[in-house]
Amino acid sequence: MSKTYVGLLLSVVFLFTGCASFQASQNFNSGRQAFITGKYDTAQSYFRNAAQLDPGYISYNGVPQNIWSYVGRADYATGRLTDARQALERALSIYSDDTTARLYLGLTLAREGERQRSLKEIGLGMKGIYDWLEATGQSQRFSFGQFWDPQRKIRSEIQVTLAMLSGPEIDWPKLLESGEWIGNSMEEEIDRAQRDEYLDHSRQSEGGGDEP
Repeated sequence: MSKTYVGLLLSVVFLFTGCASFQASQNFNSGRQAFITGKYDTAQSYFRNAAQLDPGYISYNGVPQNIWSYVGRADYATGRLTDARQALERALSIYSDDTTARLYLGLTLAREGERQRSLKEIGLGMKGIYDWLEATGQSQRFSFGQFWDPQRKIRSEIQVTLAMLSGPEIDWPKLLESGEWIGNSMEEEIDRAQRDEYLDHSRQSEGGGDEP
């Protein structure tokens, strides 16, 4: 096999990979827009298409999440608990630090009746999200970190829920409600933080324009 042929073959492979990744990103963005507006079936379709194109795709909009995390969350939202569990476990097998996937795996297990394991996964997921918010707020406090959970509502909810998990009795309806609220709030926070950061930069630019 000639070097020219090998070079052409590698070029085709790289081109195909790049196209697949770009299309996966497009599907992910469309799926996310559907997801945050409550169109969960539509979101699930987009997310699965993205996962098929690029199973290792990770979103870094906020807390890093593998595409299968979004697939699982869409499955969870539509009541497909078996599919949700499979997708979320796959997400964690690809990216074990996906704290949102871990949270939703715990919620899924709780709804399936596996309460003991669900408590562990929910606790780890919530603590991971809390730690990410704390670390981001500290290390990036002079840039984008200041726009994430500025009133600490998400972190406060996590603290209350983790305290309940360590207590003698678990209010399961409250736990599920809290877990879902935290997951949804973190997703909404992506857009809020980006919007507030953009507005802050715009104000600074306008103020700088008045200086001599």
